[in-house]
Amino acid sequence: MRLSALYRYPLKSAQGEALQRSPSGLLGLEGDRRWMLVDAGNNRFLTQRAFPQMSQLSALYAADGGLQLDAPGLSTFHVPIPEPDDALRGVTIWRDTLRVPDAGDAAAQWLSTFMGRDVRLVHVPQSRTRYLPSGYGENSDRVAFADGFPLLLIGQASLDDLTQKVGRPMEMMRFRPNLVIEGAEPFAEDGWKRIRIGQQTFRVVKPCGRCILTTIDPASGERSPDREPFATLMNYRQKEGEAMFGQNLVADGDGVLEVGMAVEVLE
Repeated sequence: MRLSALYRYPLKSAQGEALQRSPSGLLGLEGDRRWMLVDAGNNRFLTQRAFPQMSQLSALYAADGGLQLDAPGLSTFHVPIPEPDDALRGVTIWRDTLRVPDAGDAAAQWLSTFMGRDVRLVHVPQSRTRYLPSGYGENSDRVAFADGFPLLLIGQASLDDLTQKVGRPMEMMRFRPNLVIEGAEPFAEDGWKRIRIGQQTFRVVKPCGRCILTTIDPASGERSPDREPFATLMNYRQKEGEAMFGQNLVADGDGVLEVGMAVEVLE
């Protein structure tokens, strides 16, 4: 087995970027989901679930930790990383509330123009990250703005199996993984507890319950009228009322991941 793809999503629910190599640690891949959009009125997080146009928003991780924004009809905009204790804004993501630095009025105006509503852009420094959902991981584990866990792994054979059942190609980016593994049987990852990629080890802590976001075409931002692939997943991958696809991971320590690295199941 080998690591066949690496993906990072600097801004939660915006476009992802494919990587050949990346540092990896407590919060997953370097720069992954460290930025987030919130409603300017109630400070709740925004995603493609309600705003599929976010699939057309490019947000690239900059070398200085900032963000390079691009969107149809707008000029490129660079957002510098804010100071960790400046302009703190109380935000809500799922059941978590936290205070994180706001990226400023200029970024908010650019993004509000794109979104067609008043939004704010926030950043989470490592010192202000969240705990994992109750009952998972260890007390030292943290997550930035990902839904619940710092890393998501999907087996390529699992996607191939789903594609065959749906009857048309399903893009891997619909599922927004960080790590893609080749060389295993379909859904082999369901049985893993610990793995090693290169020299870094990871704990497999929870299957990933999927949502309607999987029905959004990552290229066009349009929803599938037949609710695929979510409908098929609910038919053959349902557990406790959720469609399971992929596994959530936590890294044990720091390392570097590179496409092509060997993958070993330790437990």
